[in-house]
Amino acid sequence: MQHLTEGVAQFRRDVFPAKAELFAQLATRHMPHTLFIGCSDARVVPELITATDPGDLFVIRTAGNLVPAYTPDADGVAASIEYAVATLGVENIVVCGHSACGAMTALARDQDLSELPAVAAWLRHADASRARTAAVGDVDALVEQNVLAQLANLATHPSVARALAERKVTLHGWVFDIAVGEIEELATTGAVPAA
Repeated sequence: MQHLTEGVAQFRRDVFPAKAELFAQLATRHMPHTLFIGCSDARVVPELITATDPGDLFVIRTAGNLVPAYTPDADGVAASIEYAVATLGVENIVVCGHSACGAMTALARDQDLSELPAVAAWLRHADASRARTAAVGDVDALVEQNVLAQLANLATHPSVARALAERKVTLHGWVFDIAVGEIEELATTGAVPAA
């Protein structure tokens, strides 16, 4: 915790003064251009890998960068997507998977998750990703197929479907390679990606 406390002090001392004008503007307006859906993994920091400023990205982070298909039942992911698209009017949605993803590794290697029932239940949102992956145990292929499957799930959300139909939003599929710092673009589309 000491490291975090020191980090806050460093932010107040070194970072905030240099961006004080930006923060003053952000205090009264919220207009991100991109909804970034990434993994909860601490090694994947959306603002760092995209070199964006505060206010540029509306970020959702979930284990495995999973986006459940739309259902009428409210949940935090669906509410955040709806708000970003229908209220904030983001122009782009990025689903970003990454190398060495723990969630995708567990699925690719069929790890026993019986001691993690909430994780096991959450990862069922990747069933379509597993079905799309030809080689069992291939984590990299599963990461890529998972990004594509989550893009398809995004399009089931009414706000996204509307924005796609009106050509107000573009979907992007990325995979971030942690070891080399590169992003591979899998799909960029104004419509639902091909299965």
